[in-house]
Amino acid sequence: MNSPFLSLVILAGIAVFLILRLRSVLGTREGFENAPAPQSSREPRREFEVIEGGPDHDIIDHVAEDSAAAAALTKMKKAEPSFSVGEFLGGARGAYEMILMGFERGEVEDLKPFLADDVYETFAEVVADRKDKGLVIEAEFIGIRELALHDATFDEASGVGEVTVRYVAELTSVVKDATGQVIEGSATAVKKQKDIWTFARNMGASDPNWHLVATEE
Repeated sequence: MNSPFLSLVILAGIAVFLILRLRSVLGTREGFENAPAPQSSREPRREFEVIEGGPDHDIIDHVAEDSAAAAALTKMKKAEPSFSVGEFLGGARGAYEMILMGFERGEVEDLKPFLADDVYETFAEVVADRKDKGLVIEAEFIGIRELALHDATFDEASGVGEVTVRYVAELTSVVKDATGQVIEGSATAVKKQKDIWTFARNMGASDPNWHLVATEE
């Protein structure tokens, strides 16, 4: 028997011995086993209560968590899960400029889809009165300086949600008579406009438009 073959036999015998030795010490495992959890010799394991959900920051970023407005907004979201307060306020920002400037310019017919019937009638009466007197308003919108959710309510019986928004904006406005003479305002002086508007919508309805249902200063 040559030397290289003898060496291989000896090495194979050593390997078999080591495998049998390890199996006697460690045992064998079959299938998947989870690793044992580490044990701490100093501190007992602590159990923590898992709280599901939590505060809705889409709501509490705009109103107090324990307020009636927050409760109303929560109900609106249950009635229409896709409703977002943040997105609503973004739309309310654009709606304010559109409605305010449409009213200033006398273009109320274009605003009808966004106004409650009584609000539309009031706007239309004011615009008609201006025309009868020969008055013309020239206005330029500069921007909204403040916008905040003022209040919210939800009627569970009808499913109608109302959200009230407070605005502080800046614009220039000039009122001219039939001869073109300025009788009020200034084309260069910036004035601050403060309004509190309430928008309403039947939550869950197919019509996505909110309607302006009330205005106050």
